[in-house]
Amino acid sequence: MPPAVLALTAGAFGIGTTEFIIMGLLLQVAADMHVSVPVAGLLISGYALGVFVGAPVLTLATRRMPRKTVLLALMAIFTLGNAACALAPNYELLMAARVLTSLAHGTFFGVGSVVATSLVAEDKRASAIATMFIGLTVATLLGVPFGAWFGLMLGWRAAFWAVTVIGVVAFAVVAALVPGHVGNGDKPISLAEEVAVLGRPQVLLGLAMTVFGFAGLFVVFTYIQPILTRFTGFSEAAVSPILLVFGAGLAIGNVAGGKLADRGLARALIGTLAALAIVLIGLAAVLSVKIAAIALILLLGIAAFATVAPLQLRVLEAAGPSGRTLASSLNIAAFNLGNALGAWAGGVVIDRGLGLSTLPLVAAGITAVGLVLALWSLQLDRRQVAVAACPAE
Repeated sequence: MPPAVLALTAGAFGIGTTEFIIMGLLLQVAADMHVSVPVAGLLISGYALGVFVGAPVLTLATRRMPRKTVLLALMAIFTLGNAACALAPNYELLMAARVLTSLAHGTFFGVGSVVATSLVAEDKRASAIATMFIGLTVATLLGVPFGAWFGLMLGWRAAFWAVTVIGVVAFAVVAALVPGHVGNGDKPISLAEEVAVLGRPQVLLGLAMTVFGFAGLFVVFTYIQPILTRFTGFSEAAVSPILLVFGAGLAIGNVAGGKLADRGLARALIGTLAALAIVLIGLAAVLSVKIAAIALILLLGIAAFATVAPLQLRVLEAAGPSGRTLASSLNIAAFNLGNALGAWAGGVVIDRGLGLSTLPLVAAGITAVGLVLALWSLQLDRRQVAVAACPAE
């Protein structure tokens, strides 16, 4: 892959770390801020909703700016937002800082996806997206477990200071390796052309399948710390190593999803979403058995991130050249709306006393909705092909 794609991977690592780090710190933040665990979980939902709002707004506002300038500005917002999180004196300001940080997320991945695919051959586009998203998987593989360790040893604020430093390093790498001319020679696209992408049914279906397909993961992952400690019976010190196992699964799944999508996008969509639903059902069955739970958490990571490249490429293809930047950013927003939906649904399950053990089954049901939407979308594709193939009477 070109060095510029690897630079985007570095930026994705920083942004991914700040998105997921709170999951390994949920109990500490809840105790320090004097709120319940479900209320602390809303810090994840708040971040995700900030991505959902910020992605289209910033993408449209920056559409005529040089792509490299946009990426650097977003990394600066990310870095300042994490410093604000580390300094936040109360829950309300911590939520505000999380939302500020989240504004950079969707547009960075949206613009980054377009930049990455423009730098490689057409048959490597899904792999380029997957390479950028390796930063996200490494963030979960290393950033989240070490964040949990930081929180346990040095306090949760130290974890956010560490992410601030990561932001500074990522800014420098993007500045050094991403060429200044990327995207600058493209013909300017009018606001009307960009927004018109929202009128395409397949784009809207693609966004919906991303929301529901990915939401299932976050029903479980948002509350992974209390699930492992309060139900499965692991100690708090064991959470970080288990998150490393999960992160290893994400890395495997991310690469596999990109390769599968390059070989056949339709099969990759259906196969990965179906696999995710099946693994969630399996996790519900073995959650009380420690070794089996760890094995299923590894498979959960593989299945979850195998969906990312197919879902992202599906929306890019449905949008076409004139709307791909906005559609790409909106799909990142859709991933995060799924995160928010999953975190909220998990909180409802806990608040209603249904128990931590029911979370994987609820998650599987939500992911199944995404699978049904994917099947519907592909059926519409087949109908359009059949209509086009019919000779005019």
